[in-house]
Amino acid sequence: MNFIEELKWRGMLAQMMPGTEELLAKEMVTAYLGTDPTADSLHIGHLCGIMMLRHFQRCGHKPIILVGGATGMIGDPSGKSQERNLLNAETLYHNQECIKAQVARFLDFDPNLPNAAEMVNNYDWMKDFTFLDFAREVGKHITVNYMMAKDSVQKRLNGEARDGLSFTEFTYQLLQGYDFLHLYRTKNCKLQLGGNDQWGNITTGTELIRRTLGADCEAFALTCPLITKADGKKFGKTESGNIWLDPKRTSPYQFYQFWLNVSDDDAEKYIKIFTNITQDECTQLVAEHSQAPHLRLLQRRLAQDVTILVHGEANYQAAVEASNILFGNATADTLHKIDETTLLQVFEGVPQFEISRTELEAGIRPLDLLAEKTQIFASKGEARKMMQANGFSMNKEKLTDTETPITASALLNGKYLLFQKGKKNYYLVVAK
Repeated sequence: MNFIEELKWRGMLAQMMPGTEELLAKEMVTAYLGTDPTADSLHIGHLCGIMMLRHFQRCGHKPIILVGGATGMIGDPSGKSQERNLLNAETLYHNQECIKAQVARFLDFDPNLPNAAEMVNNYDWMKDFTFLDFAREVGKHITVNYMMAKDSVQKRLNGEARDGLSFTEFTYQLLQGYDFLHLYRTKNCKLQLGGNDQWGNITTGTELIRRTLGADCEAFALTCPLITKADGKKFGKTESGNIWLDPKRTSPYQFYQFWLNVSDDDAEKYIKIFTNITQDECTQLVAEHSQAPHLRLLQRRLAQDVTILVHGEANYQAAVEASNILFGNATADTLHKIDETTLLQVFEGVPQFEISRTELEAGIRPLDLLAEKTQIFASKGEARKMMQANGFSMNKEKLTDTETPITASALLNGKYLLFQKGKKNYYLVVAK
């Protein structure tokens, strides 16, 4: 596989320095990509960069992911209008370990491989670097004029930031540049990858290598475009915030639903960026989707591949089963298997009623529960009529017996009863 060609057809190439393609053609190249450790989970906004590293390794090259333990204590001004909060070392280390576990699903860290992935933390080589050493060994090679010319700096200085640009943030590009220099020296790393908003910081690194080690020491830069939705809005944000890779922050069900519900245009773009689908397979799938867009073939394949990649096959299957509950295809067995969090997410927004657990343990006649203890039906007569017509279900099983009491043994997760009137009307009863 040719890495550049792979990125081009996937729409994942924004800019690269001259000579990058030639370098990749002649040798196994080591490249690094930095990630921000300010949270204990990556979100899908990070996925394009991680997938770049994945494709890089699949093409026979060696990927390094750099966790910015040192730079994370400062904050990058690129694309930001405010200085970020600074984190302590304990928090950053915790975040690093969580991120490493997530990245291991995308990259092969087997040390026996010649192109085994590595994870490094720039705090390891920055923690003992004194300010005087940094000023002498790094600062003298890059002029203030050069640093001031960067777009990320200019935007912050020209009124886009409320509080201007601190000296701490101004030095960020030098710190990132030194990361590249350090990895060039210690890992023979000749290429830095990143999002296109990082172009200025990355090229500062290539310049620092050239000025420090000599013009014959070549280093290169390659960036992917910033991913947006078809309407131009930021990718990955929802009303409830980011879509995280950590299942405790974003459940596999919510994660699956996010990809399942993207537009046709976005699905065609995202399936190239966020999956391992081949070009031929993608072309065929796009053609099939255009013939029957109502089947949402692109969205289904996208949601399947990304959910399996991030959460595994079992969580993908559970997300599909949970999704099927709403459309009447699930069994009572499926309903009993899903956890409380997913149950509440699936039925978010449906009418809810509360009943007394004590009363339920003693047993409540169905008609009393449906028309008096709750307002699922306006009257007992209406409830009886629908139950006798076989149009009413409890926990995905038909409920036709109007006399046998419903007890606490029927509760889902020890707390919920799910009623369904007709095909589409759901009600959740909570025992408290």
